[in-house]
Amino acid sequence: MGIQVRRSVRKGRGAEFDVRRTAFGFVFLALLVCGAGLAVRMALRSAERHPVVAVASVAVLVAGAVALLRMRRSRRTAARAAAAAVETAYEVVDAALEELPPAAVPDPEPVWPVDYAAMDPYDFEEAVAALCGRDGCLDVEVVGGAGDLGADVVATTPDGRSLVVQCKRYTDGNKVGSQDLQRFGGTCYAVHGAEAAVVVTTGEFTEPALEYAEQCGIVCVGIDELTAWSEGAAPPPWHAAAAVRAAER
Repeated sequence: MGIQVRRSVRKGRGAEFDVRRTAFGFVFLALLVCGAGLAVRMALRSAERHPVVAVASVAVLVAGAVALLRMRRSRRTAARAAAAAVETAYEVVDAALEELPPAAVPDPEPVWPVDYAAMDPYDFEEAVAALCGRDGCLDVEVVGGAGDLGADVVATTPDGRSLVVQCKRYTDGNKVGSQDLQRFGGTCYAVHGAEAAVVVTTGEFTEPALEYAEQCGIVCVGIDELTAWSEGAAPPPWHAAAAVRAAER
């Protein structure tokens, strides 16, 4: 007679693998990570200027953490928590966008004329070079300094001529004399090969200097002419240089 063995009966079934629940968990985790990343980014950008937005971003992270904990209890509860977290994230983003300052507007072009008399000699050379570039010169370069032999700015005029400019940032009452013009006249053509030679100053020229410049075909630009050039009320000085050279021929 066989002995009957009583088999133990399992009172409960082991947890089965649920594909839908697992997929939902990954989707929710991705939404949570995206929302948290966006919230952190907005918080970092606006924390210094907008503390309220930073606090709201932290609140989103807390809401996400709470939603993750609730997911363990019930799939339905987790779904509601996820929807609430996403909705909160959208609200925070909208609030942050409203708090952000308007898009930066590029600085406007410098207003001409500028106060040339207030510049130091180096800034004055840069300002004259900027005027040349503004009016169409190419290859504009500031070359002033020790051993420049009278050339402070060199460029190519729009019509292809070699332009050499000497800049004299003089104070009130200090005029450019004939000796200054003679030194420049001795190098601008022979050394630098100028086809248009210009002397620009924040002051004025003496009569002998103007006479010498006229003989050599050098265009003199005093403070009044410089102001008119800057404002667009007068043509660039190399136009006058072209007229002078044409008259000499």
